[in-house]
Amino acid sequence: MGMVGGMTKLSSLRLPDGFTDVFTSRLVEVNGLRLHAVTGGVGPALLLVGGWPQTWYAWREIMPALARHHTVVAVDSRGAGLSDKPDDGYDAGTLAADLVALMAALGHDRFDVVGHDIGTWTSYALAADHPERVTRLAIVEAVIPGLTPSPPFFGSAAANQRLWQFGFNRLTDLNEELVRGRERLFFGWQFATKAATPTAIPSYAVDVYVDAITADPRALRASFAYYRALDETIAQNEQRSKTRLTLPVLGVGGALWSGPNAAQTMRLAADDVTGFVLDDCGHYPAEEQPARFTEILEDFLRV
Repeated sequence: MGMVGGMTKLSSLRLPDGFTDVFTSRLVEVNGLRLHAVTGGVGPALLLVGGWPQTWYAWREIMPALARHHTVVAVDSRGAGLSDKPDDGYDAGTLAADLVALMAALGHDRFDVVGHDIGTWTSYALAADHPERVTRLAIVEAVIPGLTPSPPFFGSAAANQRLWQFGFNRLTDLNEELVRGRERLFFGWQFATKAATPTAIPSYAVDVYVDAITADPRALRASFAYYRALDETIAQNEQRSKTRLTLPVLGVGGALWSGPNAAQTMRLAADDVTGFVLDDCGHYPAEEQPARFTEILEDFLRV
């Protein structure tokens, strides 16, 4: 384990003023896997674990404020962004072990965790599998298979609109054939329909996420690999949920997307859960409502 040298990709990205004065992009080798993380700030360590189909860049708007009181680590998990994209290891337990190793390599044995979207699968596994590492856990816009009750096969049209990609993304190869060459259409639709408005996630940000997938021939397959590993993750979560979490947990949802469901899901697994619903917000609180989301996080993290 160790550093693989600095990365200076940040200069090509649209970022908040002064961002590159605080944050450094780096590749870190853990267990033969190179993971990309953007780190900066002072104080207790805070790990940010993003969702599908995003990269560390999803946290850009809240990182400068958080860095005033935390050493922030925004990671590209295995398969995402600039991190390595091996063929396997996309179950939640392996992804969590990756991040424990990453944080240890960066000098952090204990840390707080914020997970969004499928990043919540890894974040829950981190807290459950490595309780000695995780101090507080914030779960944002979560559906956690094996914990969240499965919806009926024939649900409402509204439920289908929100959940159809779970089935699609788990396919073995047809999904890749359909999406390749149409990545902007497929992934752009996700952002346009899940945020509060079709332009709440600006086109320059969508471009960053789509470019990360089109730039690497392994990336599209890796983006589906999280879903293809769900049988394994679900089995793991059925075991994890037998031991309730005792650490403080925050569940945050956007009022226009999952609302109170993040907190309700975590109450199935944890004893100390605080819920918060963000008004005028869809599926992407860190980008849609960064100022209010940061306040909620800081209130929780400083308890």
